[in-house]
Amino acid sequence: MSRRDEEVVRARMPADVDAPDKVVYGLTFRQLAILAVAALIGYGAWNALHTLLPIPVLLGCAVVLGGVVFGLAVGRRDGLPMDLWILAGLRHSRSPRALTTTDTTAKVPDWVQAPPTKVMLPAPLKLPADAIGDDGQISLGGAKAAMVAATSVNLALRTADEQAALIDTFGRWLNSLATPTQIVVSAQPVDLASSARTAAQAADRLPHPALASACTDHAQFLAELAERRDPLRRQVLIVTRASSGERGEHAARRRADETVRALSGLGVTTRALDGPAVTAALAAAADPYRPPRPGGLAAPDAVITATPATKPVKKATKKAAPKTLRKPPS
Repeated sequence: MSRRDEEVVRARMPADVDAPDKVVYGLTFRQLAILAVAALIGYGAWNALHTLLPIPVLLGCAVVLGGVVFGLAVGRRDGLPMDLWILAGLRHSRSPRALTTTDTTAKVPDWVQAPPTKVMLPAPLKLPADAIGDDGQISLGGAKAAMVAATSVNLALRTADEQAALIDTFGRWLNSLATPTQIVVSAQPVDLASSARTAAQAADRLPHPALASACTDHAQFLAELAERRDPLRRQVLIVTRASSGERGEHAARRRADETVRALSGLGVTTRALDGPAVTAALAAAADPYRPPRPGGLAAPDAVITATPATKPVKKATKKAAPKTLRKPPS
């Protein structure tokens, strides 16, 4: 093998791989279609109005409308083309503001008094997921999905050969994918105050004074760090999906286990999430700044029972017998 073959091949890949192709003059087919339709409408309006209105008025209106159409076709806002951004804004303005998972079309009982004014009822909330199993499988209508949590790897600390090996392993896993797979990388806040309180409470139960002192110092360090900064942790979630025609009730879970084995060669820690972990991950994705609840979240079909309150036991005390006065004999 020559030295040229042993060298690592580097290729620059653009970040916008999904960008539409440029057709002519740096414009895409969608932009050209918008300009062509506007030009046809303007030509028809000119033929219909040039005998009714003065030419300067028509030219002024044509310049203004042409600038608006050109800005609509070429402009961008928040990473979206201007026409799609305006369409999304109109769709959002017409969509309901309140959503609910209950059935709002059910008939109201007769004993319920209707309000005097019409109340806007919330629209039904349609979620893509139907249920979450105990093994972590997410039911998506006719398909199933599973979730894998993984840690990250720092390529900057590796040599060129190690980087090439890691990229090759990651590339083999990407090439083996046959179903839609999603990789979500997010940063979430860390509750160091709770960790500091837990460490401080555990220091009193340690057997050796030196361990208790070290634990107390660490708890104080965490408390001071929580006051000075807002630390974040990086979370990497991989959602694997099984097709509707794939056999087996645990197809998505099997794909998650295959993902764990495939990514183990990258030197990262991976694990397939079970039902409670998937529920917590989805809840954190919906509200990432909510502090974690102790004990986790209960499943939708779980029965929640409260511990009965125990009444304080009263100490039994001996009551003195009532004294009786006897009449002395005469």
